[in-house]
Amino acid sequence: MSSVFRSFTLLFAAVLALSVHAQDGSTSIFQFLRLPTSAHTMALGGYNITLTDDDASLLHQNPALMADASDGALALSLMTYMKGSKAGTASWTSGHGERGTWGVGAQFVGYGSMAETTVEGLETGTFSALDLALTGGYAYQLTEHVAGGASGKFLYAKYGAYTSVALAVDLGLNYYNEDTELSISAVAANLGGQIKSFADHRESLPFDLRLGISKRLEGAPFRFSVTLVDLTRWRSSDYYSTEGKVKRGRILANHFVLGADILLSEQLYASVGMNMRRSYELKAAGGSHGAGLSFGAGLTLKRLKLHAAYAKYHLSVPSLMLTAQIKI
Repeated sequence: MSSVFRSFTLLFAAVLALSVHAQDGSTSIFQFLRLPTSAHTMALGGYNITLTDDDASLLHQNPALMADASDGALALSLMTYMKGSKAGTASWTSGHGERGTWGVGAQFVGYGSMAETTVEGLETGTFSALDLALTGGYAYQLTEHVAGGASGKFLYAKYGAYTSVALAVDLGLNYYNEDTELSISAVAANLGGQIKSFADHRESLPFDLRLGISKRLEGAPFRFSVTLVDLTRWRSSDYYSTEGKVKRGRILANHFVLGADILLSEQLYASVGMNMRRSYELKAAGGSHGAGLSFGAGLTLKRLKLHAAYAKYHLSVPSLMLTAQIKI
Protein backbone atom coordinates (compact mmCIF):
# COMPACT_ATOMS: atom_id res chain seq x y z
CA MET A 1 0.00 0.00 0.00
CA SER A 2 2.93 2.40 0.58
CA SER A 3 3.81 2.45 -3.12
CA VAL A 4 0.15 3.04 -3.98
CA PHE A 5 -0.01 5.94 -1.55
CA ARG A 6 3.13 7.47 -3.06
CA SER A 7 1.69 7.13 -6.57
CA PHE A 8 -1.54 8.85 -5.64
CA THR A 9 0.33 11.57 -3.71
CA LEU A 10 2.61 12.30 -6.66
CA LEU A 11 -0.32 12.54 -9.08
CA PHE A 12 -2.24 14.77 -6.70
CA ALA A 13 0.74 17.12 -6.17
CA ALA A 14 1.61 17.31 -9.87
CA VAL A 15 -1.93 18.14 -10.90
CA LEU A 16 -2.29 20.76 -8.18
CA ALA A 17 0.83 22.45 -9.54
CA LEU A 18 -0.59 22.40 -13.07
CA SER A 19 -3.93 23.83 -11.96
CA VAL A 20 -2.73 26.73 -9.79
CA HIS A 21 -3.79 29.22 -12.46
CA ALA A 22 -6.98 27.43 -13.50
CA GLN A 23 -9.96 29.68 -14.06
CA ASP A 24 -13.37 29.40 -12.47
CA GLY A 25 -14.84 26.09 -13.67
CA SER A 26 -18.40 27.43 -13.49
CA THR A 27 -17.64 29.83 -16.38
CA SER A 28 -15.48 27.51 -18.47
CA ILE A 29 -16.32 26.20 -21.92
CA PHE A 30 -17.26 22.58 -22.85
CA GLN A 31 -19.39 22.07 -19.75
CA PHE A 32 -21.00 19.05 -21.45
CA LEU A 33 -17.93 17.08 -20.30
CA ARG A 34 -19.54 17.04 -16.85
CA LEU A 35 -22.51 14.98 -18.07
CA PRO A 36 -22.56 11.23 -17.28
CA THR A 37 -21.08 8.88 -19.86
CA SER A 38 -23.00 5.71 -19.00
CA ALA A 39 -26.25 4.75 -17.31
CA HIS A 40 -24.44 3.06 -14.41
CA THR A 41 -22.38 6.19 -13.75
CA MET A 42 -25.52 8.32 -13.99
CA ALA A 43 -27.31 6.12 -11.45
CA LEU A 44 -24.43 6.55 -8.99
CA GLY A 45 -24.68 10.34 -9.01
CA GLY A 46 -23.11 11.19 -12.37
CA TYR A 47 -19.47 10.63 -11.40
CA ASN A 48 -17.64 7.45 -10.44
CA ILE A 49 -13.90 6.87 -10.92
CA THR A 50 -13.60 3.62 -8.93
CA LEU A 51 -15.93 1.09 -10.57
CA THR A 52 -13.90 -1.94 -11.65
CA ASP A 53 -16.68 -3.50 -13.71
CA ASP A 54 -16.27 -4.76 -17.26
CA ASP A 55 -17.52 -1.47 -18.75
CA ALA A 56 -15.85 0.16 -21.77
CA SER A 57 -17.56 3.51 -21.10
CA LEU A 58 -15.59 3.93 -17.85
CA LEU A 59 -12.64 5.17 -19.95
CA HIS A 60 -14.42 8.56 -19.91
CA GLN A 61 -14.53 8.56 -16.09
CA ASN A 62 -11.03 7.25 -15.36
CA PRO A 63 -8.72 6.01 -18.15
CA ALA A 64 -7.07 3.58 -15.70
CA LEU A 65 -10.35 1.63 -15.49
CA MET A 66 -9.90 0.45 -19.08
CA ALA A 67 -7.61 -2.18 -17.59
CA ASP A 68 -10.73 -4.03 -16.37
CA ALA A 69 -12.67 -3.84 -19.65
CA SER A 70 -13.00 -6.81 -22.00
CA ASP A 71 -11.06 -7.10 -25.23
CA GLY A 72 -13.43 -6.00 -27.99
CA ALA A 73 -16.11 -4.43 -25.77
CA LEU A 74 -18.38 -1.87 -27.47
CA ALA A 75 -20.64 0.33 -25.31
CA LEU A 76 -23.29 2.74 -26.63
CA SER A 77 -25.27 5.20 -24.48
CA LEU A 78 -28.11 7.59 -25.24
CA MET A 79 -29.44 10.22 -22.83
CA THR A 80 -32.43 12.56 -22.98
CA TYR A 81 -31.42 16.03 -21.86
CA MET A 82 -33.12 19.42 -22.08
CA LYS A 83 -36.13 19.76 -24.36
CA GLY A 84 -35.07 19.16 -27.95
CA SER A 85 -31.61 17.97 -26.91
CA LYS A 86 -29.98 14.55 -27.01
CA ALA A 87 -26.68 13.34 -25.56
CA GLY A 88 -24.77 10.15 -26.27
CA THR A 89 -21.53 8.27 -25.76
CA ALA A 90 -19.74 5.50 -27.65
CA SER A 91 -16.79 3.54 -26.24
CA TRP A 92 -14.64 0.65 -27.42
CA THR A 93 -11.75 -1.17 -25.73
CA SER A 94 -9.15 -3.62 -27.00
CA GLY A 95 -6.51 -5.59 -25.12
CA HIS A 96 -2.83 -4.96 -25.85
CA GLY A 97 -0.49 -7.64 -24.57
CA GLU A 98 -0.87 -9.06 -21.08
CA ARG A 99 -1.10 -5.75 -19.21
CA GLY A 100 -2.29 -3.07 -21.63
CA THR A 101 -5.66 -1.91 -22.96
CA TRP A 102 -6.44 0.60 -25.70
CA GLY A 103 -9.68 2.52 -25.80
CA VAL A 104 -11.43 5.01 -28.06
CA GLY A 105 -14.66 6.89 -27.54
CA ALA A 106 -16.90 9.78 -28.47
CA GLN A 107 -19.28 11.97 -26.49
CA PHE A 108 -21.78 14.42 -27.98
CA VAL A 109 -24.65 16.72 -27.10
CA GLY A 110 -26.94 17.96 -29.86
CA TYR A 111 -29.11 20.90 -28.81
CA GLY A 112 -31.46 20.84 -31.78
CA SER A 113 -32.66 23.87 -33.71
CA MET A 114 -33.02 27.26 -32.03
CA ALA A 115 -34.30 30.67 -33.14
CA GLU A 116 -31.68 33.19 -34.24
CA THR A 117 -32.52 36.77 -33.27
CA THR A 118 -31.05 40.24 -33.43
CA VAL A 119 -30.26 42.26 -30.30
CA GLU A 120 -33.69 43.86 -30.71
CA GLY A 121 -35.36 40.42 -30.54
CA LEU A 122 -36.23 40.15 -34.23
CA GLU A 123 -36.06 36.56 -35.51
CA THR A 124 -33.79 36.16 -38.53
CA GLY A 125 -33.84 32.38 -38.87
CA THR A 126 -32.68 29.30 -36.97
CA PHE A 127 -29.36 27.74 -36.03
CA SER A 128 -28.16 24.45 -34.54
CA ALA A 129 -25.68 23.77 -31.75
CA LEU A 130 -23.41 20.78 -31.11
CA ASP A 131 -20.74 19.76 -28.58
CA LEU A 132 -18.41 16.86 -29.44
CA ALA A 133 -15.46 15.08 -27.80
CA LEU A 134 -13.33 12.37 -29.45
CA THR A 135 -11.19 10.35 -27.05
CA GLY A 136 -8.30 7.90 -27.36
CA GLY A 137 -6.54 6.37 -24.37
CA TYR A 138 -4.33 3.64 -22.96
CA ALA A 139 -4.31 1.83 -19.61
CA TYR A 140 -1.54 -0.33 -18.19
CA GLN A 141 -1.56 -2.73 -15.25
CA LEU A 142 1.46 -1.41 -13.33
CA THR A 143 1.34 -3.99 -10.51
CA GLU A 144 -1.02 -6.69 -9.34
CA HIS A 145 -3.27 -4.08 -7.74
CA VAL A 146 -2.42 -0.77 -9.44
CA ALA A 147 -3.35 0.41 -12.95
CA GLY A 148 -2.58 3.73 -14.61
CA GLY A 149 -4.12 5.34 -17.65
CA ALA A 150 -4.09 8.41 -19.84
CA SER A 151 -6.38 9.66 -22.58
CA GLY A 152 -6.30 12.52 -25.06
CA LYS A 153 -9.42 14.39 -26.17
CA PHE A 154 -10.23 16.47 -29.22
CA LEU A 155 -13.04 18.88 -28.31
CA TYR A 156 -15.26 20.68 -30.80
CA ALA A 157 -18.20 23.03 -30.35
CA LYS A 158 -20.35 24.66 -33.03
CA TYR A 159 -23.05 27.17 -32.17
CA GLY A 160 -24.48 28.55 -35.37
CA ALA A 161 -21.68 30.28 -37.27
CA TYR A 162 -19.27 30.14 -34.33
CA THR A 163 -16.90 27.25 -33.59
CA SER A 164 -14.31 26.39 -30.96
CA VAL A 165 -11.65 23.66 -30.81
CA ALA A 166 -9.64 22.46 -27.81
CA LEU A 167 -7.29 19.66 -26.78
CA ALA A 168 -7.34 18.01 -23.37
CA VAL A 169 -5.80 15.13 -21.42
CA ASP A 170 -7.18 12.92 -18.62
CA LEU A 171 -4.79 11.15 -16.21
CA GLY A 172 -5.87 8.40 -13.83
CA LEU A 173 -4.69 5.85 -11.27
CA ASN A 174 -6.64 3.00 -9.71
CA TYR A 175 -5.83 0.65 -6.85
CA TYR A 176 -8.02 -2.44 -6.64
CA ASN A 177 -7.75 -5.40 -4.28
CA GLU A 178 -9.94 -8.25 -5.49
CA ASP A 179 -9.78 -10.05 -2.15
CA THR A 180 -11.20 -7.13 -0.16
CA GLU A 181 -13.09 -5.58 -3.11
CA LEU A 182 -11.63 -2.18 -2.26
CA SER A 183 -11.03 0.34 -5.07
CA ILE A 184 -9.30 3.73 -4.72
CA SER A 185 -8.71 6.18 -7.58
CA ALA A 186 -7.37 9.62 -8.43
CA VAL A 187 -8.16 11.43 -11.69
CA ALA A 188 -7.14 14.71 -13.26
CA ALA A 189 -9.71 15.43 -15.97
CA ASN A 190 -9.70 18.02 -18.76
CA LEU A 191 -6.14 19.29 -18.54
CA GLY A 192 -5.64 21.43 -21.63
CA GLY A 193 -6.89 24.50 -23.46
CA GLN A 194 -8.47 26.00 -26.55
CA ILE A 195 -6.61 26.16 -29.84
CA LYS A 196 -9.49 28.01 -31.49
CA SER A 197 -11.87 30.24 -29.55
CA PHE A 198 -15.35 31.42 -30.48
CA ALA A 199 -14.08 35.00 -30.66
CA ASP A 200 -10.96 36.82 -29.46
CA HIS A 201 -11.48 35.83 -25.82
CA ARG A 202 -10.13 32.41 -24.81
CA GLU A 203 -11.95 30.41 -22.14
CA SER A 204 -10.73 27.71 -19.78
CA LEU A 205 -11.71 24.03 -19.86
CA PRO A 206 -13.68 22.53 -16.94
CA PHE A 207 -10.63 21.05 -15.21
CA ASP A 208 -11.63 18.62 -12.48
CA LEU A 209 -9.45 16.92 -9.88
CA ARG A 210 -11.22 13.90 -8.38
CA LEU A 211 -10.59 11.30 -5.68
CA GLY A 212 -12.78 8.25 -5.11
CA ILE A 213 -13.25 5.06 -3.14
CA SER A 214 -15.56 2.06 -3.57
CA LYS A 215 -15.95 -0.85 -1.15
CA ARG A 216 -18.19 -3.88 -1.12
CA LEU A 217 -19.29 -4.94 2.34
CA GLU A 218 -17.95 -8.35 3.29
CA GLY A 219 -20.66 -10.99 3.16
CA ALA A 220 -23.31 -8.53 1.96
CA PRO A 221 -24.59 -7.55 -1.51
CA PHE A 222 -23.84 -3.84 -1.06
CA ARG A 223 -21.10 -1.75 -2.66
CA PHE A 224 -20.72 1.88 -1.61
CA SER A 225 -18.90 4.63 -3.48
CA VAL A 226 -17.75 8.11 -2.51
CA THR A 227 -16.37 10.41 -5.21
CA LEU A 228 -14.91 13.84 -4.45
CA VAL A 229 -15.01 16.24 -7.40
CA ASP A 230 -13.77 19.79 -8.18
CA LEU A 231 -11.05 19.55 -5.54
CA THR A 232 -9.31 22.72 -6.72
CA ARG A 233 -12.38 24.93 -6.21
CA TRP A 234 -13.09 26.17 -2.70
CA ARG A 235 -14.25 29.76 -3.27
CA SER A 236 -17.85 30.87 -2.82
CA SER A 237 -17.78 32.40 -6.31
CA ASP A 238 -17.15 28.95 -7.82
CA TYR A 239 -20.70 27.87 -6.97
CA TYR A 240 -24.17 29.05 -8.00
CA SER A 241 -26.24 30.68 -5.29
CA THR A 242 -29.31 32.90 -5.04
CA GLU A 243 -28.47 33.89 -1.45
CA GLY A 244 -25.13 35.61 -1.88
CA LYS A 245 -22.02 34.01 -0.42
CA VAL A 246 -22.05 30.21 -0.19
CA LYS A 247 -21.27 28.94 3.31
CA ARG A 248 -18.12 26.87 3.92
CA GLY A 249 -20.06 23.81 4.98
CA ARG A 250 -22.07 23.92 1.76
CA ILE A 251 -18.91 24.33 -0.33
CA LEU A 252 -17.49 21.22 1.35
CA ALA A 253 -20.70 19.24 0.78
CA ASN A 254 -20.79 20.26 -2.89
CA HIS A 255 -17.66 18.18 -3.52
CA PHE A 256 -19.38 14.90 -2.57
CA VAL A 257 -21.05 12.41 -4.92
CA LEU A 258 -22.43 9.35 -3.11
CA GLY A 259 -23.51 6.06 -4.66
CA ALA A 260 -24.59 2.56 -3.69
CA ASP A 261 -25.03 -0.65 -5.69
CA ILE A 262 -27.28 -3.49 -4.55
CA LEU A 263 -25.75 -6.58 -6.18
CA LEU A 264 -28.82 -8.78 -6.39
CA SER A 265 -26.93 -11.49 -8.30
CA GLU A 266 -24.01 -11.83 -10.70
CA GLN A 267 -26.38 -10.81 -13.50
CA LEU A 268 -28.52 -8.11 -11.85
CA TYR A 269 -27.92 -4.93 -9.84
CA ALA A 270 -29.79 -1.81 -8.74
CA SER A 271 -28.17 1.56 -7.96
CA VAL A 272 -28.93 4.82 -6.21
CA GLY A 273 -26.89 8.01 -6.04
CA MET A 274 -26.83 11.52 -4.61
CA ASN A 275 -24.97 14.42 -6.19
CA MET A 276 -24.74 17.04 -3.46
CA ARG A 277 -23.89 19.99 -5.71
CA ARG A 278 -26.65 19.23 -8.19
CA SER A 279 -29.11 18.87 -5.31
CA TYR A 280 -28.16 22.27 -3.90
CA GLU A 281 -28.23 24.09 -7.24
CA LEU A 282 -31.56 22.60 -8.38
CA LYS A 283 -33.13 23.52 -5.06
CA ALA A 284 -31.70 27.04 -5.28
CA ALA A 285 -33.26 27.35 -8.75
CA GLY A 286 -36.67 26.27 -7.45
CA GLY A 287 -36.74 22.52 -8.07
CA SER A 288 -36.78 20.52 -4.84
CA HIS A 289 -38.51 17.27 -5.86
CA GLY A 290 -35.84 14.55 -6.07
CA ALA A 291 -33.06 17.13 -6.58
CA GLY A 292 -29.67 15.43 -6.78
CA LEU A 293 -31.07 11.90 -6.57
CA SER A 294 -30.52 9.27 -9.26
CA PHE A 295 -31.58 5.66 -9.76
CA GLY A 296 -30.74 2.81 -12.08
CA ALA A 297 -30.45 -0.90 -12.74
CA GLY A 298 -28.48 -3.25 -14.94
CA LEU A 299 -28.69 -6.75 -16.42
CA THR A 300 -25.83 -8.92 -17.68
CA LEU A 301 -26.52 -11.57 -20.31
CA LYS A 302 -24.04 -13.86 -22.05
CA ARG A 303 -22.60 -11.29 -24.48
CA LEU A 304 -24.81 -8.29 -23.76
CA LYS A 305 -25.06 -5.85 -20.86
CA LEU A 306 -28.00 -3.48 -20.46
CA HIS A 307 -28.20 -0.51 -18.08
CA ALA A 308 -30.85 2.15 -17.45
CA ALA A 309 -30.84 5.23 -15.21
CA TYR A 310 -32.94 8.22 -14.17
CA ALA A 311 -31.79 11.61 -12.84
CA LYS A 312 -32.65 15.29 -13.06
CA TYR A 313 -30.16 17.72 -14.60
CA HIS A 314 -32.55 20.53 -15.49
CA LEU A 315 -35.69 22.02 -13.95
CA SER A 316 -37.79 21.51 -17.05
CA VAL A 317 -37.50 17.76 -17.58
CA PRO A 318 -35.90 14.65 -16.02
CA SER A 319 -33.24 12.71 -17.92
CA LEU A 320 -33.24 9.03 -18.85
CA MET A 321 -30.16 7.16 -20.02
CA LEU A 322 -29.77 3.74 -21.62
CA THR A 323 -26.47 1.92 -22.12
CA ALA A 324 -25.86 -1.30 -24.03
CA GLN A 325 -22.52 -3.11 -24.19
CA ILE A 326 -21.73 -6.03 -26.46
CA LYS A 327 -18.55 -8.03 -26.79
CA ILE A 328 -17.53 -8.17 -30.44
